[in-house]
Amino acid sequence: MLIISHAVWLYHRFSLSYRDAQELLFQRGIDVSHETVRAWCIRFGPDMAEHIKRRSRPRGRTWHLDEVRIVMGGVVHWL
Repeated sequence: MLIISHAVWLYHRFSLSYRDAQELLFQRGIDVSHETVRAWCIRFGPDMAEHIKRRSRPRGRTWHLDEVRIVMGGVVHWL
């Protein structure tokens, strides 16, 4: 299962093609077909995405910025 999750993670995390994910796995000594990677992504991708969404903190619609430092004409301004 570790190989499958790594292949699916590579494909989705770095926006790779199936063949690129296959090559990265081959460099690590794992010989699989790009069609196998595609089947794994279709089968296990949605489950992994749901798991990641459940683990992440809920995000609100507001955000806060503490301070901003800008330099204009060699003079430092704090906003």
